[in-house]
Amino acid sequence: MTYIETICKNAKAASAKTATLGTKVKNDALLAMAEAFEARKDEILAANRIDLDKAKGTDMSSAMLKRLELTEKKIALMADGVRQIAALRDPVGETIEGYVRPNGMEIRKVRVPIGVIGIIYESRPNVTADAAALCLKAGNAVILRGGKESINSNKAIAKIIAEAAETAGVPKGTVQIVETTDRAAAAELMRMKKYVDCLIPRGGKGLIKAVIENSTIPVIEHGDGNCHTYIDSAADLDMACEIAFNGKVQNPGVCNATETLIVHKDIAKDFLPKICARYAEAGVTMHGDEAARAVYPDMIPATEEDWATEYLELEIAIKVADSLEDAIAHIGEYGSGHTEAIVTDSVSAAKRFTSEVDAAAVFVNVSTRFTDGYEFGKGAEMGISTQKLHARGPMGLTEITTYKYVITGNGQLRG
Repeated sequence: MTYIETICKNAKAASAKTATLGTKVKNDALLAMAEAFEARKDEILAANRIDLDKAKGTDMSSAMLKRLELTEKKIALMADGVRQIAALRDPVGETIEGYVRPNGMEIRKVRVPIGVIGIIYESRPNVTADAAALCLKAGNAVILRGGKESINSNKAIAKIIAEAAETAGVPKGTVQIVETTDRAAAAELMRMKKYVDCLIPRGGKGLIKAVIENSTIPVIEHGDGNCHTYIDSAADLDMACEIAFNGKVQNPGVCNATETLIVHKDIAKDFLPKICARYAEAGVTMHGDEAARAVYPDMIPATEEDWATEYLELEIAIKVADSLEDAIAHIGEYGSGHTEAIVTDSVSAAKRFTSEVDAAAVFVNVSTRFTDGYEFGKGAEMGISTQKLHARGPMGLTEITTYKYVITGNGQLRG
């Protein structure tokens, strides 16, 4: 039996027990994990420094380096996130719906764990904590396979998690990490359909594409975030400027950052100089279409590629739209189905935008940066699903469960 098969087999065995854990045991384990993060922060930071030192000798982007780096504050936030998950309602065993048939059969649709969830991810070691905590609270076993750039950080965090959880009564094998960075191991994990019920990739386009094309296990897709903010002709321009700036600059290296700004032609002359000046001051590189550059010449001419690019940097594409219809059509052609926003005081424009734009999250007068499990009150997230089956948008506890039907009768026979 191979290394990967052993891990998967152990996870499958543990999942049967993990699925029946009481809420108190799971919460005690989560609180123990949070305390262990804080008590053993020096251990985590030392492992992270090894990863950072290796990464600095590569061509890793500044955004990826920022994702990789852990600090005392980030570890404290990790611990706080786990405590918030512990405080959330346990979804396992919840009756989603129930009814009685004319023959007296009682039918209940009950929420249950998925079983074994595999997570393949890049760069961000905090994903190790979030994914393990969410899976445990939802009664699932989890197999974590992070990227080579964060292997030491991930191993340190996963070890702390597993030890704390097992001390609290969680079965051994519920939380496991793949300790090799060999790509063959990841490829083998993708074929472990016998043991693994669901696979979730988190990372760049290349990783997600590889998982979707090679996995024999059902995949929940965390696609890229080519997010748009559209400034309508009826927008409050001061509010629009704040939203557009926050969406791009607050944290440019994440999937819910605004990558394209669309401005209605009727307010372009008033709005573009204001927002572009702020972007320039913040060091944002701007790619504009002809109409945008006519108003603010200090832009790089936008190409077809720019409209489809998730920059993940202080860089943005800017388009002037002839109408709301034009903006919606542009989003429909280039959007990734992640997050789209409109800034407007028009109820009819907001209604049309939210009904016609096809994305996991559609905002009215809100920064795109809010598409996040924490901000949605889910405590944390497994990722942002950009697909339409099973889960869509921020994936919290309920999105990593499934359901079964429980039928109770008193001797009913089918004629």
